Amino acid sequence: MTKDPLSLPQMPQAGSAAGPMALGSPELPSLELLRSLSDELGLALGDSDLEAYRELMRGPLASFEVVAQADQPTRAVRYAREEVRPPRPEENPLNAWYWKCSIKGRAEGPLRGKRVVVKDNICVAGVPMMNGSRVLEGYIPDVDATVVRRVLDAGAEIVGKGVCEHLSSGGSSFTSDTGPVRNPHDPCRSAGGSTSGPAALVANGEAELALGTDQGGSIRIPSSWCGVYGLKPTYGLVPYTGISSAELTQDHAGLMAANTTDLALLLEAVAGEDHLDPRQPSCRPEEYSRALTGNLKGVRVGVLEEGFGWPNASQDDVDRAVREAASRLANLGAQVTRVSVALHRQAHHIWRVINVEGRTTLMFRGRGMGTNWRGYYALGLHEAYARGFRDRPHLLSEPVKLQILLGEALQRRYDGRYYARAQNLALALRQAYDEALASVDLLLLPTTPMKATALPNPESPMVERYPRNLEMIPNTSPFNVTGHPALSIPCARSQGLPVGMMLVGRFFEESTLLRMAHAYEAEGIYRFGRSVR
Repeated sequence: MTKDPLSLPQMPQAGSAAGPMALGSPELPSLELLRSLSDELGLALGDSDLEAYRELMRGPLASFEVVAQADQPTRAVRYAREEVRPPRPEENPLNAWYWKCSIKGRAEGPLRGKRVVVKDNICVAGVPMMNGSRVLEGYIPDVDATVVRRVLDAGAEIVGKGVCEHLSSGGSSFTSDTGPVRNPHDPCRSAGGSTSGPAALVANGEAELALGTDQGGSIRIPSSWCGVYGLKPTYGLVPYTGISSAELTQDHAGLMAANTTDLALLLEAVAGEDHLDPRQPSCRPEEYSRALTGNLKGVRVGVLEEGFGWPNASQDDVDRAVREAASRLANLGAQVTRVSVALHRQAHHIWRVINVEGRTTLMFRGRGMGTNWRGYYALGLHEAYARGFRDRPHLLSEPVKLQILLGEALQRRYDGRYYARAQNLALALRQAYDEALASVDLLLLPTTPMKATALPNPESPMVERYPRNLEMIPNTSPFNVTGHPALSIPCARSQGLPVGMMLVGRFFEESTLLRMAHAYEAEGIYRFGRSVR
């Protein structure tokens, strides 16, 4: 994958005139502000000390002035934006479109003729973005995310932004400020979240491909409930540059498609380093479409026993359908055995601690961007978050307010010790799955313990609605902690609703997952959300 170039600016001299993208010179802090900070931080400084410190600040602030006045490196927008508009009511029966557009990519390429819908936490220059929240409403990106640039370079057409959950926080589809996204198989049920709109649109045939993100199952859950193919790749395989972040160690950019062939071609187009994303310490993309042989001879499948029978969550028909699908894989030539990873039952607790404290630090304290990482900072998105959290915090959803309150309380009382412990346990969890994957080529389990659930009554109390937001994550969230690739494939229907089966592989072995999914799909047992036998 070629490196995406940046245009490089000239740095100004201190005191020179500000450029067109200037931030403005920083002000010397007032004595009153410094006195307040000293008291809050326990520095025990008197006024004479504070006046001396204030005078010494003039030197460092000169450097801030130079940076403030410098033009920023920019990323060229390569393709024309046309028909950028909100969807008409008759075009949006599932409430899955946030914005419509037509951005035609290169005339030739492996994705020529494919329509792509983009989750609305991914920057598309010139197309409004709100990440499911009125806190960001009015923000229009001026850059394309790397994944957007790559699908356009591969010949696809971007046809719009799909609704996502409020700040991409939640596994159901009722938290977006634009209203609930409805399941295409039953409009009274959830489409799953947080990549809710794109999954519903692909399942409904309004796009062949989708770009999304996954921090706890946000691609795989809606793929499972809508009956499409959804891949959370190996951590860092697909660059996250230009996408609204939630938790740096759990952020995954991924993809959805109506079939495995399109999924493989889309992964070929977007995988690989862009040198601008700190989540990419190593990256090994492949020609994934070459793995679609239909031959499973010698592939070893481990049915993960702890992924079944979740108390108060698993539905018998879901467990039964996934076990039957595993048996069919054996008939296709795979070697199917049972495996056990005891720590899987506690993994979602590890995920939750990292998610609560990590999101609070990065998204809310760090205004969606944070610090202490090298890469490309989307300044417009950062400013939109800063403005929104400063001026509109009351518009945050109930689940997000709960997360902020809990994360802040824990950080202030325990100084991040729970987060640190959870990240250490993440190393043990990764090792546990790696040990299981030493004896098999992939793990198999239900994507979600249950089929798509009914959308809750918006008038019901918060204490009843909130648990519905994360009840489906125990099998998906562990692999955001560890970074293993995980693919949800539609394997059956029950009571008219799709059932998703999840395949989990070794790092950078997406080809094995796609090979397995393609062989299952080729049998014609279940295709594109509809039973064909």
